[in-house]
Amino acid sequence: MHVVQKDFNYNPEKMKSIFDNSTRADLIGRINTLDENSTSKWGKMNIYQMLKHCTVYEEMMLGKTRYKRAFIGRLFGRMALKEFIQDRPIRQNVPTLPELKVKINHGDVLAERKKWIALLEEYPNAPCTDIEHSFFGKLTRAQVGILVYKHTDHHLRQFNS
Repeated sequence: MHVVQKDFNYNPEKMKSIFDNSTRADLIGRINTLDENSTSKWGKMNIYQMLKHCTVYEEMMLGKTRYKRAFIGRLFGRMALKEFIQDRPIRQNVPTLPELKVKINHGDVLAERKKWIALLEEYPNAPCTDIEHSFFGKLTRAQVGILVYKHTDHHLRQFNS
C-alpha cells in the first residue's frame, strides 16, 4: 500500500481525471480544434506525431499495449510519479519515453485525431486496474485517470488548444 506524505500535493478526489465525464468532454472538444495546420509552442513533434504519440500512450494506459519496464524507471519511477501526479500541469519539454516516440513525420491527422478521441471514450468502461507504465510502474485506477488527463492537457496546451 502506498502512503501519501503530508507535503505531497495529491488528492485524487480533487484532481481532474479522464474518468470524469465533463473533464473528458472538455478534452475531446479541445482535441476537435486540432487540424493539419496546428503548430506547437514547444517541443520537436509536429501535429501528426503528437496525435500518434497520444494514441500510443492511450493504448498503454488502457492496457492494450504493454512495454517492458525501463531500468531507470525501476530506480526513479515511483519518485517521479509523485511529481507527475501533483496538482499542476506537466512542464514543457519533459523527455518522451523511447517506446512512445513517433518517428514518422506525416500521416492522416484527422484519422489519428478520431482514433485518439475513440480511445479516450473507452475510459469510462475500462477497468484500468492492471496497468503498468513503462517508467512509473504499477498504477492505481485513480493514478491512471490523473495521468491521462494531465498528459492530454499537456499536449493540447503544446498545440495551443
